[in-house]
Amino acid sequence: MGPHPAVAAIRLAVRRALHDVLTDLTDSPRTPSSGGSPRAARPADGTLPLVLVACSGGADSMALASALAFEAPKLGIRAGGITVDHGLQPGSDLRAAEVVVRMTALGLDPVESVAVRVGRDGGPEAAARDARYGALDEAADRLGASAVLLGHTRDDQAETVLLGLARGSGIRSLSGMAEVSGGPGRGHRYRRPFLQVDRQTARKACMVQSLPVWDDPHNIDPAYTRSRLRHEGLPALEKALGKGVVEALARTAQLSRDDADALDAWAAEAETGVRDEDGRLECAKLYALPPAVRRRVLRRAVVAAGSPAGSLFARHIEEVDRLITGWRGQGAINLPGRVEAQRQGGRLVIRQG
Repeated sequence: MGPHPAVAAIRLAVRRALHDVLTDLTDSPRTPSSGGSPRAARPADGTLPLVLVACSGGADSMALASALAFEAPKLGIRAGGITVDHGLQPGSDLRAAEVVVRMTALGLDPVESVAVRVGRDGGPEAAARDARYGALDEAADRLGASAVLLGHTRDDQAETVLLGLARGSGIRSLSGMAEVSGGPGRGHRYRRPFLQVDRQTARKACMVQSLPVWDDPHNIDPAYTRSRLRHEGLPALEKALGKGVVEALARTAQLSRDDADALDAWAAEAETGVRDEDGRLECAKLYALPPAVRRRVLRRAVVAAGSPAGSLFARHIEEVDRLITGWRGQGAINLPGRVEAQRQGGRLVIRQG
């Protein structure tokens, strides 16, 4: 008798993610479709590659941790875990210690709790996210991890798409979270195996395996935008439009990501053709580009000049774009990161002030 369908679903999702990790680590891996299971190449020092799970103790990440502990040894991968103590609630350190005990009981090793200080930039949710990823990056670098698995589900993806829609930030914000992502120099560090798995499946998998889970009170606190969206917004949409909203939004994310990736590639290629011999952007050549491509070229240039990508919104790029499409002699435009853009003699000059 095989495992419960919910357990089978999460294990399959993790197995696929680990196969992808091995594909990145080996030159000629044996893929699942080739009739065998790939195994990690053992480095010269005899150690095996390490994959970490970021675990809060909630149902999604506990289901992920249990699946990783089950699947990794079969593929020659060490499995470890990290829990981040944000320090935002009384007793958070004790809660993190409990999560360490639970991950250790699953057979994960190494397992660590990392405490962070959450700032205020960008609001409480963004600040907590920045602190969390900073801690995960530090731990992964220090432990030499090949990948970090995150427990975001299809429901989380749907919420992310709706939040992007509300911001009006364009097609990239509608593409939600990528299955594979990583910061500069970090390659494909972060993996999200559960983006095609719904939240209820993860919770069911924990229940049938008798895995204790912790429900973060922040997830039901109406002070947080995502919490309001989860408990009020999405149910209202499903009541008005019928079931299937979450699946449709997740599908929208993938389609939007494919389109955004293609446009980004087009913009990267077009950028070299709209600069003069001194590397300055030529307004006439920019004007000739399709708007979606031109705005991406402008965004790339603004970020390259020192504007933080996370602080740069569609309205900023629209203002810069008007220097090209609606030139009326307007002055310099101030952008995040003390960057300014202005038109000078048919050229667009973007630099830090």
